[in-house]
Amino acid sequence: MTTDLRRTDWTLPGLHLADLILPVPLDHADPDGSRLELFARLVSRPDGEDLPVLVYLQGGPGSEAPRPLDPTSPPWLPRALREHRVLMLDQRGTGRSAPVGLDAPLPEGAIPGARTLREATSAQQARYLQLFRADAIVADAELLREALGLERWSLLGQSFGGFTTLRYLSAAAHGVEKALFTGGLPTVGPGMDEVYRTTWAGMVERSERYWARFPGDRDRFRRLADAAAAGTLCVPGGRAVGVESLRRLGHLLGASQGAERLHLLLELDPASPAFAHDLAAALPFSGRNPLYAVIHESCWADGVATRWAADRTMPNEVAEDPTLLAGEHVHRELFAEDPELAPWAEAADLLAEHGWHRLYDEQALRAAEVPGAAAVYYDDAYVPREFSMATAGLLPGLRTWVTSEHEHNGLRASGEGVLDHLLDLAAGLRAA
Repeated sequence: MTTDLRRTDWTLPGLHLADLILPVPLDHADPDGSRLELFARLVSRPDGEDLPVLVYLQGGPGSEAPRPLDPTSPPWLPRALREHRVLMLDQRGTGRSAPVGLDAPLPEGAIPGARTLREATSAQQARYLQLFRADAIVADAELLREALGLERWSLLGQSFGGFTTLRYLSAAAHGVEKALFTGGLPTVGPGMDEVYRTTWAGMVERSERYWARFPGDRDRFRRLADAAAAGTLCVPGGRAVGVESLRRLGHLLGASQGAERLHLLLELDPASPAFAHDLAAALPFSGRNPLYAVIHESCWADGVATRWAADRTMPNEVAEDPTLLAGEHVHRELFAEDPELAPWAEAADLLAEHGWHRLYDEQALRAAEVPGAAAVYYDDAYVPREFSMATAGLLPGLRTWVTSEHEHNGLRASGEGVLDHLLDLAAGLRAA
């Protein structure tokens, strides 16, 4: 281990944990410049401290890694711990790894003359946030792997974590023992607009299936949309919820039991405090994880500018009917509707016009002989199956499992099931 790596060990019932902190370059193109502190937690059974390491790459972007409290949380952890130590990585900008926030302290020297992003100009904010994509996350992880003295480790990528895993195979396959994807094989190349058109079409279908199942909910939702348009639909604290923010309740439909959760919300009296609080909790984009909204579209940008792709590809029928719901579609209007996101609006505009460099190298992916397995969810609301299968075809060592048994959150919702299937598939113990 390098002397720069700091480690603190502690225990929970049934678990041994090691908190790891490693200084890494803020900009990997400037290794002698400003540095941020990368945080990860290494989780193992008390008798499993010599097992190989499986790195969990969280969905998002902009969310920290899970915080296990016992050997059964998250639900897939017991299966992982039978064969691995699990590294829970706080991707840069989240958790304890230089979290992005208006008033969070910046790494020393990150922006001359500014101690926080609130003190920075919009242009400075945008330049800073360009450093928080999957390529930087992978470069961070490689430095941590080397600091731990590991020749290789395995990867488990959920959703955006799968995008990051694909970047890993494109840039540093030599450090990967096996790669597991769950709902996270993105399209490779400049076709993000087609992905967005496909997800919009999918959300129209999901919306109509939902209203057919709960027909009374459509009128309830229309009344809420009317209140949102009038500025009278509010969450606790008095913040008004706009029509586009309300439409994002459709993200619930992309997860198991999501339709039931939406129905239970809509059956509440909209004048009740319970409804106001539950509505606030159900909306996907907020000030808690600003990266989720501000750089979300850049996840799909493989060598192109995003130019507010969700706005540009929104079908006319959706624009005209607020009961046709949205998933992970970030609209420019969200930044006007939500006062917590409003301070990021100008930086988000600049990022939307930024020409993002390529994340994936088709030649490198075809040469990556890393064994692996991918759960491709047949009707995935967020990462469409047809694009995932095209990308899977680039990876010679990847075996795919196309399943309609689970939604996008299958890794968590299935308990040990999805991870067990993928581990067996990658090891050749199970047919695809």
